[in-house]
Amino acid sequence: MSNLALVTGASSGIGLELARCHAARGGDLVLCARRRDALEAVKAELQAAHGITAHVFAADLAEAVGAEALYRAVRDAGLTIDILINCAGFGGYGLHVERDLAAEQAMVDLNIRALMALTHEFGRDMAARGSGRILNVGSTAGFLPGPNQAVYFATKAFVASFSQAVDHELRPKGVTVTVLAPSYVETGFAKAADLEGTQMVKAGGADAADVAKCGYDAMMAGRLVVVNKPLMGFVLARVVPLLPRRMVLKMSARSQSK
Repeated sequence: MSNLALVTGASSGIGLELARCHAARGGDLVLCARRRDALEAVKAELQAAHGITAHVFAADLAEAVGAEALYRAVRDAGLTIDILINCAGFGGYGLHVERDLAAEQAMVDLNIRALMALTHEFGRDMAARGSGRILNVGSTAGFLPGPNQAVYFATKAFVASFSQAVDHELRPKGVTVTVLAPSYVETGFAKAADLEGTQMVKAGGADAADVAKCGYDAMMAGRLVVVNKPLMGFVLARVVPLLPRRMVLKMSARSQSK
């Protein structure tokens, strides 16, 4: 039985750990990220460790047609994707009006547009076959607005809303969509997003391998939304919506402050 998973953002962080999760269970992989050399190293590691087959597709999904080009390349290679894991994404610290507009737009392009396009293309094929699983990596940031990371938090709110709606549409066709919404995770994300020194980062984060396993298992079980810290998930889903919005904004801004 085919068990081929496409993982974006597979060269590091949660994406790499999700690829490792799938390979450890005997699944073949399509690995996607910008850097081919990093992907080739991941391919070599996973093939040697688990005897699986991994395919490398280097692509910048933030480009205007990056996601569509990836879909066509995978299709033209004769590969059928059974599991789609959308993990590629990035954030950025600072006041929205003081940040570079092109960087903000690129964040939207990668975190939203590419994820949406890949879900559309591969999800359509899965629905036609009557089976498939999709895991979209969101964040607890998607549960509230985020001063000093306004665009990033908003993109993750899109991921949460979009994924749940598409799951409802596709589940009758044999396809499930799961949202993994982790709290802060110890990866290279904070450094790349200039978040080092914020209260959130100082408090420490979860282990990427643990978060990946949480998301992978939830996807395989067909769960809708999973937060790696259940208590935090409860507070964000059940308590935060009842609080005054100005209070929520102040709490969120404090966690993102340096």
